[in-house]
Amino acid sequence: MGLVMGVVPLLAQQVADTSFVLPVQRPAFVAGAGPVVVVDEAHYNFHTADGRYRPFADLLRRDGYVVGGSREAFTAASLRGVQILVIANALAERNLTDWSLPTPSAFTADEIAAVRDWVQGGGALLLIADHMPFGGAATDLAAAFGARYSNAFAFNGGPGRGLLVFRRSDGSLRAHPITDGRAASEHLDSVATFTGQAFTADGDALLVVGPAVISLLPQRAWEFTRDTPHESAAGRLQGSVRRFGAGRVAFFGEAAMFSAQLAGPARAPMGMNAPVAGQNAQFVLNIMHWLSGLLD
Repeated sequence: MGLVMGVVPLLAQQVADTSFVLPVQRPAFVAGAGPVVVVDEAHYNFHTADGRYRPFADLLRRDGYVVGGSREAFTAASLRGVQILVIANALAERNLTDWSLPTPSAFTADEIAAVRDWVQGGGALLLIADHMPFGGAATDLAAAFGARYSNAFAFNGGPGRGLLVFRRSDGSLRAHPITDGRAASEHLDSVATFTGQAFTADGDALLVVGPAVISLLPQRAWEFTRDTPHESAAGRLQGSVRRFGAGRVAFFGEAAMFSAQLAGPARAPMGMNAPVAGQNAQFVLNIMHWLSGLLD
């Protein structure tokens, strides 16, 4: 396999595309009267509600959700009143500027227990963890809900080939209330992701990676050599959901798909604003509708 060295990371050059404004034709809730959505900002998150996830937060607000960020550690008290918790690309302090191994948990054992109990009691969690080091930082939290995240890179054949398109026609986009939507206008045929990691999980598969996808496990993010360990990721997941007690959890292994970003010196669209991702925004809304209990 011809692995390459020195793949230039686009992550450091990603900014929110604030010009991306997709109208919501059929809002799920009256403006400002929907469920309370809190985006975690307490764990050195690469994506925050006012930062790279601003297009995500704005899309949800147009659907009626009440969206804000939180810099509080997870406790029973801090989660009280939250209906949907979004955690996107959290990091341990050690990896804030050093994306090399080890990649310890971004969350303490007490925080993981608090989130688990909150979901068990009826909360809804959207847990998004991208490629290394983000997968490693979220591994312990994911495991509390039966998901096994990978601290790797998912490439479609080799480094730099991060675009994955999941299609209903080939079975990689699975039939589910989320992909079917509330009406024909919300029915999904394809969803695009942009690198990330591939994992396994208990529950219902949504995005199943194809036979050409490999997982690369470098010592440092975006540095690959011919000796970088790799393995097939065929049949693993980039998206799945499950009920957990009285609550619900959605697991995803790629973060850009939920936002609209401009990446690299050329400011190329990446995420909901990418031409290949025309149904991603509806996918985001459908996921939130499922987490809200509107889809069963």
